[in-house]
Amino acid sequence: MDRTPRSIADYDAVMNPIRAARQAKSGNQPGDPAKAAQALLTIIASDTPPTRLFLGEDALGLVDQKLGAMKAERDEWDALSRSTSFIA
Repeated sequence: MDRTPRSIADYDAVMNPIRAARQAKSGNQPGDPAKAAQALLTIIASDTPPTRLFLGEDALGLVDQKLGAMKAERDEWDALSRSTSFIA
């Protein structure tokens, strides 16, 4: 991956580890670019494309984790949320 050179030296202490991690991951991503391209072509041809598409096991895992956390929080505060409704 080509990166633009740094422009503000004051940020190097914070950014250098991030840059190094990104460089180490570059080219080692778990997904297959050809399969991702095919998935995008499938979406383009679809009459009902998804609003969001999560490509790869890693992306789906992160989404599932986030949705689980959101559901747990929603469930925890369910009674309080419902308590604000008018009584019919």
